[in-house]
Amino acid sequence: MEYKFKSLALAAALALSGVAMAGPVKSAGGKTAVLPVTAQAVLYSQLANDAANAITSQDFESTFDAYDNRAADDFSVPAGQKWKVSEVFAPGAYFNGTGPLVSANVTFYKDKGGKPGKVVADFPLVPVTNDASGSITVTLPTAVTLKEGTYWVSVQGQMDFFVGGQWGWEINTAPTGYNAMWQNPGGGFGTGCDKYSDMNTCLGQAAGDMMFELRGKAKAVTQ
Repeated sequence: MEYKFKSLALAAALALSGVAMAGPVKSAGGKTAVLPVTAQAVLYSQLANDAANAITSQDFESTFDAYDNRAADDFSVPAGQKWKVSEVFAPGAYFNGTGPLVSANVTFYKDKGGKPGKVVADFPLVPVTNDASGSITVTLPTAVTLKEGTYWVSVQGQMDFFVGGQWGWEINTAPTGYNAMWQNPGGGFGTGCDKYSDMNTCLGQAAGDMMFELRGKAKAVTQ
């Protein structure tokens, strides 16, 4: 199994600061997402076809603001339904450290031409529960009500590099809907993806999407 992190530039910066850094990390051995027991109903699940790979989606400490980055993926609420999303599960992995991740930033967007558009709801620094390998469950402070349509969700780990290392969001091998998006507004990784762009192109990945699950309640609505 391999966990990828586009960190050549970050590795160079850390080397100059005297911190040992191995650069892109390869981790031997298998890892499967262990789903925690939850009383929440599953509204949407994209956990199949694990690529055994994770990409960075993290807010670092101010020293490394240029490397802050995040991924997002789309999902659709079916016609005739209204969802109240109260929990997000994101399989993940730690590298260049062992975590643990304490909080995450979760944002929901409307779709705009196949990319994240207007923000529907934004939850910064939400406490998370996680397993030893980095898969996290985020219970939202308030449920997000979503009507029929296409939306995007972004899960961004919030962790200082010098404290816990790096967190990556696992990807799969079978894109559903639009390709996952990724951005690095500060340009620290030199990808040119300062705004949301195709994750596979930005990071040189084979075709894939993010792995995640949305939980909460669904209600039938009259059309």
